[in-house]
Amino acid sequence: MERIHPSETAVRFGVFEVDLRARELRKQGVRLKLQDQPLEVLLALLERPSEVVTRDELQQKIWPSDTFVDFDHGLYNAIKRLREALGENAEKPQYIETAPRRGYRFIGKIEAGQPTPVRRIRSLAVLPLENLSRDPEQEYFADGLTEALITSLAKISALRVVSRTSAMQYKSVRNKSVSEIARELGVDAVVEGTVQRFGDRARISAQLIDGHTDSHLWAESYERDLRDILALQVEVASAIATEIQVKLTPQDRKQLARTRPVNPEAYEAYLKGRFFWNKRTPHGVKKGAEYFEQAIDKDPTYAAAHAGLADCAGIAGWWGFVPPEEGCGRAKEAARKSLEIEETAEAHASLGWAIIHYDFDTLSAEKEFQRAIELDPRYPSAHQWYAHLLGYTQRWDQSLQEAAQALQLDPLSHIINVSYIGCFVFTHQWDRAIEHCRKALEFDLNSVPLRWMLANSYEGKEMHEEAITERKWVVEHSDGAPTFVAELAGSYASAGKRDEATRILEQLKKISKRRYVPAYWLALVYAALKHTDEAFNWLNKAYSERSARLAFAKIDPRLDYLRFDTRFNDLLHRMKFPA
Repeated sequence: MERIHPSETAVRFGVFEVDLRARELRKQGVRLKLQDQPLEVLLALLERPSEVVTRDELQQKIWPSDTFVDFDHGLYNAIKRLREALGENAEKPQYIETAPRRGYRFIGKIEAGQPTPVRRIRSLAVLPLENLSRDPEQEYFADGLTEALITSLAKISALRVVSRTSAMQYKSVRNKSVSEIARELGVDAVVEGTVQRFGDRARISAQLIDGHTDSHLWAESYERDLRDILALQVEVASAIATEIQVKLTPQDRKQLARTRPVNPEAYEAYLKGRFFWNKRTPHGVKKGAEYFEQAIDKDPTYAAAHAGLADCAGIAGWWGFVPPEEGCGRAKEAARKSLEIEETAEAHASLGWAIIHYDFDTLSAEKEFQRAIELDPRYPSAHQWYAHLLGYTQRWDQSLQEAAQALQLDPLSHIINVSYIGCFVFTHQWDRAIEHCRKALEFDLNSVPLRWMLANSYEGKEMHEEAITERKWVVEHSDGAPTFVAELAGSYASAGKRDEATRILEQLKKISKRRYVPAYWLALVYAALKHTDEAFNWLNKAYSERSARLAFAKIDPRLDYLRFDTRFNDLLHRMKFPA
């Protein structure tokens, strides 16, 4: 085998390459961490391929006489580290062969030339961690740690991290390779692993896999007390950042350093809260709020739990699952409490959402959304909810831009898709709205919010039978939530089926005596029936009770025929909407 010519700056063998100028070992274009001495041994062997480089020669070259180190131990460790990097063992070597009692020789086939450009990892996805306990009751724990690891990695500004919702689509996928998943998500690398809970301790094993080649770049296992679980997440994120050579800015380090010991019972309740919150169903947000309250009871200074409670209350209020005071009113209080403890993007975004839907204060809410985005430009909900405010105030270009940004950060989230489609619904672009609804439903045909938005789109285009069909499905799959029942009545009225609409309207009034029915939706039914005075009567009740969806009043197409009435402008004036 020929020796390396001095003019050549790279040596390749198998999937490996040594850049002689940069003095780096790379595997399929990705730099491997290798300490100085193992690298020096490799370089010495590559200088004389197929020849035995004796132990004495290696000692003179790498361990000079003035180095006070146990040479035998040092050489043994260097060869061991080198073989680990090359993925081989001494029994069946591909590259480094031992000449007993003499030295070592390089036996691989080499090619010399110029180094290939280094392929940097700048984006990754964290696949759902596998629950090794096999206990379905512990799924919340595995899902929660997956979300927490995604959140920690997302704090690194030079790294694009796929959001939780999109990554979770692969929770039950078993027939796709890592490279297929990486290609679908558009990332350079994938993190996968396992988690096991035992008592007050947890063990996480994680590995980093090249998305182009399926090759393993790094793997590590960690075991910690649950009190240190937040610090563990940061440790894993920092290890991955180091491995892929992403430079951490001072702001990144500051964000990652914001951890503290956590009460294990509080943390467990918090994870359960997020598990249920992510379902975004009436039952889910109710259970989520209960668990966040438990976390706060265990640790009143747990800022994330207060922010989680704000999220649950705010969304429950927006969908009309609970009265406004229990919804966005409570969310505002919880978000402010969270911010008193620690300033986070999540709490600012939750506060903005609560303010716009409880106080109808667009100026104050906008400041909260802008601060959330400043703190974390890659927090999808901040962009999504800011898009709502911009839409409410008819700044459509900006609204679509923010919604598109949220969608880019979390492309498979049905909730964010709903907000993006809303930009077309409220600007009467029915065909675009229907097209995007159908496309989004390919990922989740049973999404209540998406089917709800499809019904809105059909109704806007006067496809009344299609709208009614979708409304019926939504009512059935939302446990008869009054909000969706009212919209079914509105669709009947728009289709000219006034008797059906009136019958449902009377049912809703009876229901309202035992559970909350948003006044805004009753106003929509009366508007569809063209009962103008009754429509304004219920709009005024919606204002008095602070009905969350009244924030839509300025842009809701279902109120279009009321806009020329002076009472409508009076309502907007009382809500202090900007002209």
